[in-house]
Amino acid sequence: MIAMLSGRLARVEEDFLILDVNGVGYRVFASRATLGRMPGIGEAVQLEIETQVREDHIHLYGFADQAEKRWFNLITTVQGVGARVGLAILGVLPAEELGRAISAGDKTSITRAPGVGPKLAQRMISELKDKVAAFAVTPGAAAPSGEAGGGSVAQGSLASDVVSALGNLGYSQANASSVVAGLVAQNPDTSFDDLFRAALSELAR
Repeated sequence: MIAMLSGRLARVEEDFLILDVNGVGYRVFASRATLGRMPGIGEAVQLEIETQVREDHIHLYGFADQAEKRWFNLITTVQGVGARVGLAILGVLPAEELGRAISAGDKTSITRAPGVGPKLAQRMISELKDKVAAFAVTPGAAAPSGEAGGGSVAQGSLASDVVSALGNLGYSQANASSVVAGLVAQNPDTSFDDLFRAALSELAR
């Protein structure tokens, strides 16, 4: 699976870009937010990549940072939110705004995204409200990607990095998010190492 691509920006279209990686052009679908952050044609670009393989195609979805990719993976767990709709949502609502909207039950903001009606917005709120805490810096707000090392870092970055690390060990995102959110609430100033060890202990019970 392709997890990251680095190359030169060859072209930007309405919902995708072409990235030239050593002479090979990769079509990478992306949100309007990520496309809007692209440099000039020919400039260096590095993207986080989510690869989706289906019977009839292989699609690459690109993100300017890990935070947007994590939100994409979270919201596309909701029935009715496919990859294209997920990108549309992130193009209208940056991560921090999306986190606030879900926490506050703000369907109106979520329905600003093309392809998202009131019923789908309500389903997203119902299914994701409890999971947003693991992505939040403060209640209802999402954090950008951050460093995953020792020492105290922003809660959202810290929680997301720990959840991701637990996922790499085979734990489900739902269980890991719930445990990590509870531990962060108990000790907001914890470090990555301490939070990771505590979460492992809880999940192993």
